[in-house]
Amino acid sequence: MDERAKTLLKTLIERYIAEGQPVGSRTLSKYSGLDLSPATIRNVMSDLEEMGFIASPHTSAGRIPTPRGYRLFVDSMLTAQPLDGDRTALAGRIQGELGGQQQGPQRMISAAARTLSNMSQFAGVVMTPRRAQSFRQIEFMRLSEKRILLIIVTPEGDVQNRIIQTELPYTPSQLVEAANFINTHYAGMRFDKVREHLRGELQALRIDMSQLMQAAVEAGSTVMDEDDDHVLISGERKLLEVEDLASSMDKLRRLFDVFEQKTSLLQLLDVSSHAEGVQIFIGGESQLVPLEDMAVITAPYEVDGKIVGTLGVIGPTRMAYDRVIPIVDITARLLSSALSQN
Repeated sequence: MDERAKTLLKTLIERYIAEGQPVGSRTLSKYSGLDLSPATIRNVMSDLEEMGFIASPHTSAGRIPTPRGYRLFVDSMLTAQPLDGDRTALAGRIQGELGGQQQGPQRMISAAARTLSNMSQFAGVVMTPRRAQSFRQIEFMRLSEKRILLIIVTPEGDVQNRIIQTELPYTPSQLVEAANFINTHYAGMRFDKVREHLRGELQALRIDMSQLMQAAVEAGSTVMDEDDDHVLISGERKLLEVEDLASSMDKLRRLFDVFEQKTSLLQLLDVSSHAEGVQIFIGGESQLVPLEDMAVITAPYEVDGKIVGTLGVIGPTRMAYDRVIPIVDITARLLSSALSQN
């Protein structure tokens, strides 16, 4: 493709993103900065269409980008890095949306999903770190004679609660004794390993203590298994206002399937967690994106230099990539910094 064709393709995609209407030769002549006749522009457009970069809707003489055209645009024609001053201002706004670092890892991750949605006006998505099946510490709190609150602190500092119904009544001092025993002997282990160790040691424990510990291990295993999908989504309703994604009942149905099933999103986010920096997935061009009119911009985030998850923005292929890419990039960097400090 020569420079003239690249300039016209870039102009066409920028105008389509801005206006949402098929772009004709008159518009290209006005905005491209090239001194070309309408006939020459039409010939170039015809060539670009044959190459699969643009297409002609049946109802218009203008052209629109194809997934292949978008891919070429984001890979080689896009300047997505804002100037230093603009980037600093954007980072400040995102930091304000994320909030302070005193709110705990899970709340920071939830805040990141909301921030991505608020800043992009599309849907924000975060694949959370896979929760460790081990625990740092547990505590028991007596709610009534046979109802006990099990408090589990994960290695990451998250706190999970579960109510246990017991057959026997326990005093506060007995609950402290049981928690101390488990924390001293098993802290840092997975609950399934604790279960195995307990089998061999239960005979040495009093019957009342062994029943409580068995109940705690079973409840702990259940709590750790509950968070199965590891995907947080914020602002999916904003996509209902995007005509490209919600213009028909079929598109709406498929859009809601994406958010309900989450399988395709998990696969996409998992793939992008193995890459460095910002990744752009375009529907119709990437089999990982479930809708042809959908694009997903992702970036991995880290804790202490180790990638633990992925975050991103879900929107239409007709989005302002130069605006959304820095939002995703800076949010990933700020979340990595906050989680590492936490």
